[in-house]
Amino acid sequence: MPPPSAIEPETSPRDHTNGDSIPSNDAPHEPGISKNAAAKMNSIFPKPPEFEDKYEEREYLKGRLAAALRIFGKHGFEEGVAGHITVRDPVELDTFWVNPFGVSFRMMRRSDLIRVNSEGEIIDGGKTRLLNTAAYMIHHAVHAARPDVNAAAHSHSIYGRAFCTLGRTIDITTQDSCSFHNDLALYTAFNGIVLAAEEGHAIAECLGQRKAALLQNHGLLTTGETVEAAVFWFLSLEKCCHAQLMADAAAAGRGHETIKINEEDAAFTYKTIGTPRAGWFSCKPEFDLIMKEFGDEILS
Repeated sequence: MPPPSAIEPETSPRDHTNGDSIPSNDAPHEPGISKNAAAKMNSIFPKPPEFEDKYEEREYLKGRLAAALRIFGKHGFEEGVAGHITVRDPVELDTFWVNPFGVSFRMMRRSDLIRVNSEGEIIDGGKTRLLNTAAYMIHHAVHAARPDVNAAAHSHSIYGRAFCTLGRTIDITTQDSCSFHNDLALYTAFNGIVLAAEEGHAIAECLGQRKAALLQNHGLLTTGETVEAAVFWFLSLEKCCHAQLMADAAAAGRGHETIKINEEDAAFTYKTIGTPRAGWFSCKPEFDLIMKEFGDEILS
């Protein structure tokens, strides 16, 4: 259960304290520590860099996107040429960078990325100027509908696409699944490869203001204010799908059902681990590791 004061109204008699005994979920991944402790932790917590020079920010984000694709490759999210991650260009906001069609995630470099405008035209980037039409249709629609979304990720991961055949959303049965509490859409149409603008717009409309969607008979789609958050939500949602497939099978084999987390606890936990900053911070170790392993190559 969340601490009692976490669900008390702001007029609670406990509020006369200086904050040392009022539990909060203000600090990422630190539920229940006091408000004062959370404030101190937030002041020293790492956060995404800020840039005055938008062209410098562009090069930084391209490096993070190339690293994100390497992470997807490392986790085995490639399925032939399927899969794409995008990041909104900070200079021309109606354009985005994406991996070129047919280039392995595991070989991606910053110089390989291509930039696409709102008409689906490649206007900048590397030597392989091939664009996956489905990538444009889905990601353009999402970026256009959601100014807060700077990055989006989609691939045909094995557990995500397996779960997406069930025609349902995930149950909130684990702490990690609380990241998606009331923040996960279910898109129930499947009309083949997304090659039409109408399909992309329908996916974006279904996504709404949520961070992620299960695309029925297709796979996972995640978004974020940062590349890191979009990638982490994908990694986490893939594992949530895997965990539920195993837990449901185990429970059914014993004639039982899995135990669900109640609404109150799920909502409290979401505010600690399901925020944009928590998503960015959660993926920091993945990016640190991939940059240590391949940093010079990625940034070439």
